[in-house]
Amino acid sequence: MKRSRRVALLGTLAALALGATACGSSGSSSNPLGGGPSASSGATAAGGGATGGSGGSGGSGGTVVVGSANFPENVLLGSIYSQALKAKGVKVEEKFNIGSREVLYGQLQSGNLTVLPEYNGALLAYLDAKNTAVTTQDVNAALAKALPASLAVLDSSPAEDKDSLSVTQDTADKYNLKSIADLAAKAGEFTIGGPPEFKTRREQQFKDVYGLTFKEWKPTADTTANALKDGSIQVGNVFTTDPKIVQYKLVPLSDPKNVFGAQNVTPLINKAGVDANATAALNAVSAKLDTAGLTALMKRVSVDKEDPSAVAKDWLKANGLG
Repeated sequence: MKRSRRVALLGTLAALALGATACGSSGSSSNPLGGGPSASSGATAAGGGATGGSGGSGGSGGTVVVGSANFPENVLLGSIYSQALKAKGVKVEEKFNIGSREVLYGQLQSGNLTVLPEYNGALLAYLDAKNTAVTTQDVNAALAKALPASLAVLDSSPAEDKDSLSVTQDTADKYNLKSIADLAAKAGEFTIGGPPEFKTRREQQFKDVYGLTFKEWKPTADTTANALKDGSIQVGNVFTTDPKIVQYKLVPLSDPKNVFGAQNVTPLINKAGVDANATAALNAVSAKLDTAGLTALMKRVSVDKEDPSAVAKDWLKANGLG
């Protein structure tokens, strides 16, 4: 849903599903809402359309259908949204683990889904690949213009799942590193790690924007956090909600010049199915959810293997929303 490495486009499967699914959807399997049972307690298995009297249209009959992509963070966010809505008396159906953005967006447009946890920057890139907005405010303003009249984004949370340059706590303390700009004095002594394509995409940008020239670039891919921990690199491209940030006590450096554009967790809705009560409940979640909190929750889900619905319930209770 958010990044190509996390959620594939599923183009082949979508093409196979196109002729087999109802409502004109471009599915990820023979049924785009058949992505497996919900990861949340009490959720329905995904079916061919919304149930509970909704007649395939999320929101009619008073039912809000909350969906999610098929990766753990998005399932967790879907469960947070769902339980927050239920706490406000909203009738909710859960359809989690569906698939990629291509599938989810079509289902939201058709009304088979009502609410999705999205990432504003990635959603904008999907809708308008040429848009250059990078700040949360500018991204959301561009989204308001790019979305069809039937859809809308609600309040963005401070929580972002985005690229970062991260260091160990020891390195941050030793060199007083708080932002990417602080690396300027030491970059020439540091080895930086990330995906194989990271050097090609970002080396010149870091030079131009922050004046950084690193000693060496290493292709560390999914082992970047581990490479930071063992000291084989000093700076790494780690996503900001990677649970290894908590597990290994890493420090994502702030990015005051916005090399990495906004990726705020943001509810995307079909307006016909979301009333003022539901809107208030979702906006209340956004007001409380921050990156550090989401990262801590993801450690519980991905490292400690706790049930996403239980983790969501705990967070909502702790924040007075459940």
